[in-house]
Amino acid sequence: MTTETVNDDAFRKQIQHFLESQVPEGFCGLGSMNADEARGFAARWRVTLHEHGLLAASWPKRYGGGGLTEREQVILAEEFYRVGVPTGTDNDTFGIQMVGNTILAWGTEEQREFFLPKILSGEHLWCQGYSEPNAGSDLGNVGTKAELDGDEWVINGQKIWTSAGHLANHIFVLARTNPDAPKHKGITFLLVPMEQPGIEVRPIKMMTGDAEFNEVFFTGARCPRENVVGEVNGGWPVAMTLLGYERGEAAAVFPIMFKMEFDRLVELTRELKLSSEPLVRQQLAKLYEKVEIMRFLGMRSLEQFLAGKPPAADASIFKLYWSEYHKQVTEFAVSLFGVRATAPQGRPPMSSFHTDQRGAPNSTASWVGSMYVARAGTIYAGTSQVQRNIIGEMVLGLPKEPAGPRGTWRELAQAQSS
Repeated sequence: MTTETVNDDAFRKQIQHFLESQVPEGFCGLGSMNADEARGFAARWRVTLHEHGLLAASWPKRYGGGGLTEREQVILAEEFYRVGVPTGTDNDTFGIQMVGNTILAWGTEEQREFFLPKILSGEHLWCQGYSEPNAGSDLGNVGTKAELDGDEWVINGQKIWTSAGHLANHIFVLARTNPDAPKHKGITFLLVPMEQPGIEVRPIKMMTGDAEFNEVFFTGARCPRENVVGEVNGGWPVAMTLLGYERGEAAAVFPIMFKMEFDRLVELTRELKLSSEPLVRQQLAKLYEKVEIMRFLGMRSLEQFLAGKPPAADASIFKLYWSEYHKQVTEFAVSLFGVRATAPQGRPPMSSFHTDQRGAPNSTASWVGSMYVARAGTIYAGTSQVQRNIIGEMVLGLPKEPAGPRGTWRELAQAQSS
């Protein structure tokens, strides 16, 4: 038995003891609760995690984090998913995993000391200002402008598909600060408070019935001059670092989440008395293979982190893999219900991202809702088409894809008809 194994076992027992002492007796996972109960529990649990230094598990302790290694983070996730408690709230994806990690990597010490404690306390709730109507897949085409006016940046423009923008009070924004520079050179990464005149948030209703996505309009909005992460006009590498964290850091823990969902699917086939059907068993075997491949991809990502390598372009491999897999597994689950899936019943998923929570019932509403969510997963955080281009060009070294015609859909349609 290696020293690493002994240390891993000791840490696992430590986390198990923490869970035994903190999780209420009879707790069956967030999925067993209704939406209001789950939100209340998650909020209280987040406070508990913060008090015990387990909220931002990878952050240095001097910033309020847990100072855990990547191996310890995987163990933490495994034990949390086993019990059915979250590692944070939905907003922590934006606050901790994305902008918090990016501030740690690129920010000044003053920025770290100011923003990181407020992220952990919940005082700052963040959302992402990247995509625009004409700059989604082509992120370098951002047109939102920021101009320096004394000690403040003045921002004008529009962002779209802003997840949880209606709940946030801060937004990290990619803005064009030099319109004369090449498109990837004149962009700046800004940290912008949202509770001010000049920022309007409009929810977008999704096919699930929820409104997690939003449009955000900036009309003379302002942020302090010093709220630039990285260099002025040098925001592109900062933005790519953030996307690397979004796509890559989860590679070690997502397989745990998807394995839990797969186990629920197996149980569904038993409940529907289909588990002995040869075609069903064959499809389950194929999906199990994909879950295992995802686990190996996660292990490779973990090894890169342990070697001190930052998230890189090959994080796109994992993003492409899990999002396409999730579409397949949820479509198969829905097909098992047959005609009953046309009139879903029961509790839908409580999150518009990833899988339903542990303890969720195998209802038609849960699986149909998860199927809708899975389709969104092939679009947000970079579409599958974009991921394939990144893999081809930056991982495999293939030539760039020829540029297609540019313009809005109306402009392209008019050009085609003329």
